[in-house]
Amino acid sequence: MDRELRRAAVVALGELGRSRDYRDRADAGHGLAGFAEMQEAHGSLVEFVLDAGDTFVTRVTAEALLRRKDRAGLMTVSSALAVADPNQGDWIRTAVVDVFRIFSPDRDQAIRLCEELWQDADDRVARGSRQLHELLAEIDPPHRPA
Repeated sequence: MDRELRRAAVVALGELGRSRDYRDRADAGHGLAGFAEMQEAHGSLVEFVLDAGDTFVTRVTAEALLRRKDRAGLMTVSSALAVADPNQGDWIRTAVVDVFRIFSPDRDQAIRLCEELWQDADDRVARGSRQLHELLAEIDPPHRPA
């Protein structure tokens, strides 16, 4: 893995995310979600999830982060969810349902990761992971392991 090229991609996507056009910001959030494990991406990703200009950016970025189905994605969404306004929160909830409504193992793993994040040193992550846990617990996926 080329760390410098990955860092350059994060920088480029961050610059695209400063566009006035919501489609550019949504594309930047979607693309940057692939780099969520990099500390350099965290701040921009939270900003995209909390985009004040258009909730489409919120929805696209949150869904891309959640589709990672890993700690980095859930941590970023949790951090944003803790401070989201009601409208942003609704779109984050929509993304959570869309990503985790089908397969119970995916939803169950996300719940376990949220429980681990309750202990995070960052209060926003800890608080948001509790909220995310509640959202996940309300979902009853139809597909369960045989």
